This record gives sequence, C-alpha cells and structure tokens, in this order.
Amino acid sequence: MSPQTPTEQPETAPEADQNILKVFDHKSFLANLSSRPGVYRMVDEEGTVIYVGKAKNLKKRVTSYFRASGLTTKTMAMVAKIQDIEVTITNSETEALLLEQSLIKSARPVYNIQLRDDKSYPYILLTEKDEYPRLSFYRGSRKRQGKFFGPYPSAHATRDTLQVLQKVFKIRQCQDSYFKNRSRPCLQHQIDRCTAPCVGLIDPEEYSRDVHYSTLFLQGKSNVLHKELTRSMESAAAKEDFERAASIRDQIVDLRRIQEQQFVANQGGDADIIAAAIEGSYASVHVIYVRAGRIIGSKSFFPKFRLMDSREQLLEAFLSQLYLGDEQTANIPAEIITQAISEDGGDIEEALNYVAQRKVKLATRVRGHRAKWLELADTNARESLQANISNKQNITKRFRSLQESLKLESIPERIECFDISHTSGEETVGSCVVFDSNGAVKSDYRRFNIKDISPGDDYAAMEQVLTRRFTRLARGEAKIPDILLIDGGKGQLTQARKVLEEFQLPEIQLLGIAKGISRRAGQETLFLELNGRYKEIALPTQSPALHLLQQVRDEAHRFAITGHRQRRAKARKQSALEQIPGLGPKRRRDLLRHFGGQQEIVRASESDLAKVTGISKKLAENIYEYLHNN
Repeated sequence: MSPQTPTEQPETAPEADQNILKVFDHKSFLANLSSRPGVYRMVDEEGTVIYVGKAKNLKKRVTSYFRASGLTTKTMAMVAKIQDIEVTITNSETEALLLEQSLIKSARPVYNIQLRDDKSYPYILLTEKDEYPRLSFYRGSRKRQGKFFGPYPSAHATRDTLQVLQKVFKIRQCQDSYFKNRSRPCLQHQIDRCTAPCVGLIDPEEYSRDVHYSTLFLQGKSNVLHKELTRSMESAAAKEDFERAASIRDQIVDLRRIQEQQFVANQGGDADIIAAAIEGSYASVHVIYVRAGRIIGSKSFFPKFRLMDSREQLLEAFLSQLYLGDEQTANIPAEIITQAISEDGGDIEEALNYVAQRKVKLATRVRGHRAKWLELADTNARESLQANISNKQNITKRFRSLQESLKLESIPERIECFDISHTSGEETVGSCVVFDSNGAVKSDYRRFNIKDISPGDDYAAMEQVLTRRFTRLARGEAKIPDILLIDGGKGQLTQARKVLEEFQLPEIQLLGIAKGISRRAGQETLFLELNGRYKEIALPTQSPALHLLQQVRDEAHRFAITGHRQRRAKARKQSALEQIPGLGPKRRRDLLRHFGGQQEIVRASESDLAKVTGISKKLAENIYEYLHNN
C-alpha cells in the first residue's frame, strides 16, 4: 500500500455566540458526515481534543455515540463534553489507523489509552569499525555506526546479556578513551572478564573470532555457535594446544548452562507475547519479549483508558499505540502473539506490515510452546493487576489515615516533598517529588541545581528551591499542593513559611519530618505548623500515615541524591581549565603543551602563564586568580 495524503474535511456545527455555552448540534453534523474511512477528533468547550478515533465508516461510527440507549456511563460522560467534532477522511482504514496513532501521540487526549512510557528501548551496540570492536549498552538514535542487537525490554535485561558475553567471550566493554590510554591490563583482565586487547595480549585475528562468536550468540544462532566451538575445540586438541581446547570447552559448558535457564523454542525467532487483564476501572497489560528464540524479559503496563469496556478493546488500543508510532518501527518483532482482539485485528496487522516494511504475523490462536507463552503472559497480567490494585488501595488508606492523624478537614489530594543533597556543600541539588491518591506522580518531579549560596547552607538552599518552585506554580505550571512536606526540622519549615507568605499561599499545610536521634525508621520527629507555631507530634510506628510520610520522604531523598551524584560525577570529569571564562579549547591545549600538565599550570605564576603563545597578560591574571581562588 503506497502512502497517500489524507483529505482534510472539517465538518462542524454552525457557530454559536461565543459568550454562551455552545450546544453541539449533532443531528446537523451527522446529516452531512461522509461514510468513507477516516479519523474523528472530539473537542470540548476549551478547544481541547478529548478523544481521537478512527472508523471504516465515519458516519456509522460517530452516529453510535449519539444513540438514545446502549451507551456506557463513561461514554455518556465524554459525549456530554463534546462541543465540536473535526474529521479527516482517509483512503483506507489502515491509513486512518496510522493517522489516529499520530494524533493521539501529539494531542494526548484524556479519553484515549495512556501508556505513560516514552522511554526508548535499549540495544547492544557492536562497534565494527574498530580493530578491537567494543560491545556496549546503547539507548538512542540508531544512526550511529555499528551493528545493533535488540531491542531489549529493560536496561536490566540488556546489562544481563552484556555480563554473559563478558564472562563467556571476554569482549571489551570499556570506553574508547579508557581503552586507548592503558599501559597495563585493567581489573577486568585480572578477573578473567577481558583478554586485554588494549595492551596487545590477544592478536586481532583471535579477538575477531571471539567477536564472531558473540555475534552468533546475540543473533540466536545457538546451533551454529555450538558446532563452530566444538570444531575449534577438536582442532586445538588435535594440535595438542590443550590449554586453548580447555578454554573453548569451558565456553561450551557456560553456554549450555545459560541456555538451560531459558525456555528455548522457535530457534532464531523474535516475538512479543501480550496478554491483558481488567478489573473495574483498573487494567494491566503484560508483554513477554522473545528475541532470537530466547525469553529476554517482560514488562507490565498499567494503561489509563477511560472508555475501556472489554479486554478486546483494550488490547486493540494497546497494540496500536505500542507499535504504530514512528519511533517504534524498529521494535516490531516478526510475530506478535496476543489474546483475542476485536474484528479490527486484520487492519492492525496490515498497518504493522506497512510501518515495518516487512511481514508481521499477528497470532491469536496458538498451540504448543506459543500457547504456554501466552498462558504465562496472562498469569503475569492478572498477578500484576492484583498487585497494582492492592497498592492503590493501600495508598488510599494511608491518605485517609494522614487526614485523621493531622485532623485535616478533608483528605489531602496532593503532597509535595522537598529535600536537599550535597557532599560538604559540593554540587548542591534540591528535589521535589509529588504524591497523590494514585501514588507517585513522576511526571511532576523536579530537580533544582542550587547556585550562589554558601557551601553547606541548607536553609538558603531550601529557600532557593521553594522560591523557584512556587515561581513556576504562580505561572500556572503546576498544581497547588495540599501538604508541603519538608525533610528537616523547624529551621527548614521557617524558610518554607517565608516563601509561602511571599507567594500569598497561606492555605498550604506545612509539615516537617526530621530523623530522630537514632536516625532509625519509625523514630522520626514530625513538626506540624498550627497558627504560626510548630507542634511536635508523634505517630505510632505501625501508623499508615507515618508509612506514607516515610515513603514520600525516602523518595524525595532518593531523587535528590541521584541528581547530586550525577552532577558531582559530571563536574569531576571536567578540568578546572574548562571553567575559566575566555579560555577556549585551543588556548587550553597550548597551556597543557607548554607546561606538560594541569598541576604545573597551577604552580605557574602570572608572568609564566603570560609567556604562553596566545595568553595575554589580562587572561593570565584571570587564569591565575581562578585557579587559586577555586
């Protein structure tokens, strides 16, 4: 099927007075609506797209939303918000399906399925151009030179595979900058995880053979790999090279042990096995990933889908959104095994073929090992759903307990917690995490790099973080929290109250949580602000309210310290010379060549610095002042 440009055909009801809430005249709209395939977008009174759908027959499909009976409560609630419907006619239903997914990803309508997972999938990258190629974890665009293997369902699965390859075939995984500057073997060689090509302890031909074996392993060609290894072992034994024969024997044994841990079938095939479970308004979809005939991992999704009526409907929407985006093309396997889906399954398969530019099999009736895979996915989907429901109910219980413990008028709907992390004042980072009745709202998490304060001044850091946060809130970039939780005592709370008064937000409840003398969980000290004073309160160690506050505080601490470590590591990788204003790469290079290293530059006087070509007297003064003041 060749791509063709859809015909835009906006068909809307007559304009009404903008000062009066417009009532959508669906009868007039439907009377002129085309019966061709296409996509429809439902718009509310604010002009926001609330739902995007596709249809083989637009008139028939859109009319079904306005029938007198038979609609679910959720669908009726959506229809009541419709103020306009925009239509795009396409040449086929497959084109409509592809356009629908494009519009869903750009508009993110509230009534369409929401996966909330925009991370790209990880790969293993082999740098073929190098004399001694490197295997590495890679996430991002596949335009980089090299051979890619994957995608893998998670970073853990990718690193697990890399660890296996490092143990069995000993291919280097170090950065090129590290590899090129070695003068002796590193620790990986000492623990028998690398053959030390950096110092020439293995010749390129032998290393290339190990790279070839690694490639066969990653491609799932287990039988070919075993035959080649066996031949190499026998050849080495015939030449009485018993040490090499023993090494290859160990490789064969290791590979057999690895494969014993995997359910190997469908040799060399790639497949995704997908099952769904629904209970009330909760849904879970579990995906098992099979690459090169091996189960390499699985993942549970908990999509939000307000119009979900059946498992078939959920699976159809999930498949479309998971595979039909432009960035997901490379992730479509040769076979997708799933439970029964709606009658539109054939259109999804055709769209998958078109997007992948190859044959993709969508199977719903399977036998043998595929049926076992599907049964396993179904079991995981149901177990994940129950765990998710249990977690949601537990969080709701904790919020109610917090209301009772703090004697609040209503159950808090949103908690924001702030924490500060640094190492002796170095690279201070502040964190903000958000929790509501559904748990962590990670899309609202924020980190703040703290600047222009005295090192180690936690009070000034907290004031800066809160000021920056509530400045954004004042611009409408975030919701106002019901509870502001501060990881600290009265001093930090005083800074928080000062900021809240500046932004005229007295209604926000302030709460501090400080570690007790023993610094053990369950012995925290809580400070509740009441009428400008801080009252110390104690909660039982088994209190759900205390558990909630501990969970939020621990998450804020984790988020802050992760950001601090990343910032500190980045800063320590940079040379102090890179921070000096006016000192570009060429002049830095000239300085290093002249003095032989950064330590000698630090020891040099201003007059010595000025002797370097390209370094003026003024720049020499700036360099000397920066290096000796920092």
